[in-house]
Amino acid sequence: MDKSQGRTTREAAADALPPVETASGHRGLVMEEKLIFEQGVEGRTGVDLPEPPRVARRLGGLERKGAIGLPGLSEPQVVRHYTRLSQKNFAIDAGLYPLGSCTMKHNPRLNEKMARLPGFADLHPLQPTATVQGALELMDQLAHWLKTLTGMPAVALSPGAGAHGEFCGMVAIRAALEARGESRTRKRVLVPESAHGTNPATAAAIGFEVDAIPADARGRVDVAALKAKIGPDVAGIMLTNPNTCGLFEGDIVEIARLVREAGGYFYCDGANFNAIAGRVRPADLGVDAMHINLHKTFSTPHGGGGPGSGPVVFSERLAPYVPVPFVVHGPEGFRLVEDRAEAKSAFGRLKGFHGQMGMFIRALTYMLSHGADGIRQASNDAVLNANYVMAKLQDVMTPAFDGPCMHECLFDDRFLKDTGVTTLDFAKAMIDEGYHPMTMYFPLVVHGAMLIEPTESESKDSLDQFIATMRALVDRAKAGQAAYFRASPRLTPRRRLDETRAARAPVLRWKPRAAPVPQAAE
Repeated sequence: MDKSQGRTTREAAADALPPVETASGHRGLVMEEKLIFEQGVEGRTGVDLPEPPRVARRLGGLERKGAIGLPGLSEPQVVRHYTRLSQKNFAIDAGLYPLGSCTMKHNPRLNEKMARLPGFADLHPLQPTATVQGALELMDQLAHWLKTLTGMPAVALSPGAGAHGEFCGMVAIRAALEARGESRTRKRVLVPESAHGTNPATAAAIGFEVDAIPADARGRVDVAALKAKIGPDVAGIMLTNPNTCGLFEGDIVEIARLVREAGGYFYCDGANFNAIAGRVRPADLGVDAMHINLHKTFSTPHGGGGPGSGPVVFSERLAPYVPVPFVVHGPEGFRLVEDRAEAKSAFGRLKGFHGQMGMFIRALTYMLSHGADGIRQASNDAVLNANYVMAKLQDVMTPAFDGPCMHECLFDDRFLKDTGVTTLDFAKAMIDEGYHPMTMYFPLVVHGAMLIEPTESESKDSLDQFIATMRALVDRAKAGQAAYFRASPRLTPRRRLDETRAARAPVLRWKPRAAPVPQAAE
């Protein structure tokens, strides 16, 4: 054993060897896979369909002139192609997914089973109300527990995801200002630098002016700077709590008081509710509106593109402006209020139908199976795991701020100073070790940020293995092996992208070519 670097002689010898080149392009049992269009052969098919009957043309001269351009593949080729692609995806089902600020935690399979029950899975949004009483009752129960957990009197279930929920909450604030006759004078929204990036984007998209509030040395809102910016033109504040630095805003009650006394509204980004659910009620903090990412806090992590759901809870001050539709219960059962003639103060509606029914089912299943004590325990464990990672790495990595964190721990790149290794290099080396990188270079208020969220799903054994790997990589960086990091990842099907070229000259449509052209990847 080479004790100076903690590596075996065999490992050192392996590093000295050139990269493995195989005749097939495969690496072990991980198959090299061409684009599906490159595999296609004209005339090849996996199905046998009858010749369609001849019918009169009804396309008004818009008939297709050439081939549709789909690849021709046999059934085994199709199955193998998508199976191989799935093996190239990393997922929470494969291992720890430390993506900070995204809560990539285990999704209990019970939730999936419930969402696939025929009575729910076969619903159609245009069914008569009498035939969907169970679904409406489920939505009503979900709304009840969301209001209970947050202490809020009203909720809109229809927003499709977090940013959609932000939009919903801020439009409700604008509607309240219009009702007060102040929509033209109150145009400024205060947004702390530690808020999620979608917060200022949402405010700007609605037509508000964004005024940034700096963070103090503790990584939290600088209250003195906030006080200096309070004025009669302030519409409200958009604050993320726990914030994007993984810290609880300890002055949040004072912040809410300052904004409310100035006549503004308090929008809280609830993307990090996973850290406080069952422990803190946002209503008690002075919040007027907050979205909740059901796909993060209460079930399916949103890696891979969905499904998302972002209900918004509202204070009594904003409850009249909740958008339609919403569920009500009367003598004739449950029904949806969808007409603004009935909900006169509602600001309108956000989407064609009623929300993400599949996520409603998953989230309510999560709540009922965990119970109040289980949801509280999940929050406790999420915070405990993050602080455990912080405690075990703070002697070799550099925490961005002093003191304990909430559900995620934030490091900066000071520990890499003079090593020749960047945050990106370090993250790429993690891939060779079997770990998806943490969130990098975010939040922007921290140089070379590395944001790690282990979630409550991980066991101590899992965290210990991750911690040991991180420590080994730090040792390697400090031992002067910058070339190793710059060459990483070496064990993946593709290596480093030319990210600048890929962004500026993306190839969005496949076209056959006679000669190879330079690629944006090694």
